[in-house]
Amino acid sequence: MTSRPNIVISTQDADRLEALLESLPEGAFPGKGELEAELGRAEIVDPKDIPPAVVTMNSTVRFRVQSSSEEFNLTLVYPKDVDPSGNTISILAPVGSALLGLSQGDEIEWPKPGGGTLRVAIEEIAYQPEREGEYHR
Repeated sequence: MTSRPNIVISTQDADRLEALLESLPEGAFPGKGELEAELGRAEIVDPKDIPPAVVTMNSTVRFRVQSSSEEFNLTLVYPKDVDPSGNTISILAPVGSALLGLSQGDEIEWPKPGGGTLRVAIEEIAYQPEREGEYHR
């Protein structure tokens, strides 16, 4: 796998994600190790210090999956907030875990369940709560 871009995560997102991962039964989330590794290598900053072009929880992101050239515009959410409209993606989905902390223009290779990788490219952060002054969402 190629080197991964630097990622930035807010203290609030990091705390909530660590609690979520600890609450999951063993084996319930195949990508747990990868997400824990991302949290471990992330630069953790106060929500007010998050750069405006970084994917945070509850951000709406336009991204492309390289292998299919498909483009998506989805909001990254916690599992409890996934809605049936198809406009959200859970942080526990492989692509959801890959998006967290990336900046506009970044690309990352991420393991797929069952083997192989997918390459995800961030096109635009259409909405980011921190950029809008929403620090306690």
